[in-house]
Amino acid sequence: MSDDSGLWLLAAGPAGATALYWALYRYYRNTDKSHAFERETTVEAKPVTGSDRLVDTVTGTQERQIPGNNVGAYRSRVKRET
Repeated sequence: MSDDSGLWLLAAGPAGATALYWALYRYYRNTDKSHAFERETTVEAKPVTGSDRLVDTVTGTQERQIPGNNVGAYRSRVKRET
C-alpha cells in the first residue's frame, strides 16, 4: 500500500466535516433567502369592540392582592372563540 492512497482518506475527514457544517449552517440560517417582514406579514385591522366600565378601585397599598385575581387558576378565565 503506497503512502498516496491513504492521504486522501485523511484529507476527506476534515473536508467532509467542513462541507457538512457549511450545508447545515446554510440550511438553518437561510442566509441566502430574503424576507420582507412588512410586506409578507400584513394583518387586517378590525374595529375595537368592548366597553369601558369601572370594576373596582384600589387606592393606597393596604391590600396585598387584588380581589378576583387569577394567579392560581389563570386558565379558568380564558375563553376561546369558536
